Amino acid sequence: MSTLKQTINKLLSPRTNEHEQDKTIVITVGIIIVFGLIMLSSATSAVAYYEHQDSYYFLKHQFFGLGVGLLAFYFFSKVDYHRWGKYAFWFLVVSVILLLLVFIPGLSAHYGKARSWINIFGFSLQPSEFVKISFLLYLARWLESREKKLHDIAQGIGPFVVVLGVIGLLMLLQPDIGTLAIITITSLVVYFVGGGKIKHILGIILIGIIMLTLMVKVMPYQANRFKCFFDPETNAQSTCYQINQSLIAVGSGGFFGMGLGASRQKYMYLPEVSGDSIFAIIGEETGLIFSSILVMLFLYLFYRGYLVAKHAPDNFGRILAIGIVTWLVTQAMVNIGGMINLIPMTGVPLPFISYGGSAMLASLAAIGILVNISKHTRLR
Repeated sequence: MSTLKQTINKLLSPRTNEHEQDKTIVITVGIIIVFGLIMLSSATSAVAYYEHQDSYYFLKHQFFGLGVGLLAFYFFSKVDYHRWGKYAFWFLVVSVILLLLVFIPGLSAHYGKARSWINIFGFSLQPSEFVKISFLLYLARWLESREKKLHDIAQGIGPFVVVLGVIGLLMLLQPDIGTLAIITITSLVVYFVGGGKIKHILGIILIGIIMLTLMVKVMPYQANRFKCFFDPETNAQSTCYQINQSLIAVGSGGFFGMGLGASRQKYMYLPEVSGDSIFAIIGEETGLIFSSILVMLFLYLFYRGYLVAKHAPDNFGRILAIGIVTWLVTQAMVNIGGMINLIPMTGVPLPFISYGGSAMLASLAAIGILVNISKHTRLR
């Protein structure tokens, strides 16, 4: 016990060169979370009462995930981010193991066509949410160590493609296309920031487009997402039902919204109001103005993260910071873009707002690391 206590104290002991954290990051995320709790309570009241006879069922469970997430935020904000670089390889191992867990009978949990969850002691966890942060930690350290070798195929782009390919294959088998897209975009951004060549990145994008085309041919339900994107009126009562109901919700909100709690679409019309569809309810109840403010908060979070990356004391911190905000803000834009039909729907949650303990825990842990990096930045 004393050894464990000494280890924890060592991890939490600050370096002498630390300064005050970037409070604007904490405030911005705090505003998004509080707004998200209010909207989750409103958006899920009907479905929560119908399914659990408790209008606040989802809100109560979200508080549990938030509590665990805040503990993770505190821990990671206190631990010097440099320490995580020592365990880079093990973060890769953990990423692969987490993705393999969903294929173990008795542990795996199915929701629709996806096999992306596991059940442990009555709790449902989504391993891919934790892979976003564990794989990013591995990549940041790997890119820092290969900074001057990335232009070499054998030392740079080759291993990068192999490792990303392994992670991608395991996600395709689930399948979890939305999370795969987030991880791929984040990985390409950090590869570029780490010193990778543009032509290598363009090559990976080309390969990705070819694979996506083949996947659409093989998986009809993925093809339906693109059909609904180009023509939402196609099968409006079946395959394109969700996007149609989402557009009705957002359109009904107008500039100022119908009022908090006044949504009509949440009354069993719009599917997944607790998850990836929650932005549609936000648009319906708060209108274009407040929805736009939410988007700007995410963009401001990216800007603050960019400043942390710009003034980070080393490449590991720089790559890690830009990777964290790229992941979170890209996921937010992908979710929102899908709900208003700017891009095909992917089914990813809206960070800090959608219901889900795994996503909240992983996101707040990542923000904790970002805040810790901000303590080490070069003062301007």
